[in-house]
Amino acid sequence: MLSEYGVTLERLTADHADALLAFERENRSYFALSIADRGDEFFEHFAEILDARLVEQAEGVCQFHVLVEPGGAVVGRLNLVDVENGSAELGYRLAERVTGRGLATAAVRAIVRIAASDYALKQLTAGAARANVASWTVLERAGFQRIAETEGPRPQVVYELSLEGL
Repeated sequence: MLSEYGVTLERLTADHADALLAFERENRSYFALSIADRGDEFFEHFAEILDARLVEQAEGVCQFHVLVEPGGAVVGRLNLVDVENGSAELGYRLAERVTGRGLATAAVRAIVRIAASDYALKQLTAGAARANVASWTVLERAGFQRIAETEGPRPQVVYELSLEGL
């Protein structure tokens, strides 16, 4: 899947731990430009956090996916969180070095199909920082509709997508 971009979309496993941590470290300052920084504790306790996420995944509360290059490097994450009553919230992030080529849009479209087919979800929501126009564009190209804007320290644009009929 996503072979035209030289990556595969895989369900997160413990085998991705080292590559995922490297991805998060390498892109930390880039991610902090548009989303809240995970903080030092995330990196100090990464193994425990990953274990907890894998338990959530096994319980069906969340579904985590990574974009992986042939050599095993992780270049993106796509997460379906708070899976409940046929809906979930989509979150995603890509390595700075792979942006600007359409990969984010292709990956979001792929996870939308997986959400509908593999997890039987009926609706997705997603948020993007008001200043992150690139993320708005990705969501809109993937079929999401803007439904609201939030206020606060990190104002967001909120999107929604019905998966009925996919």
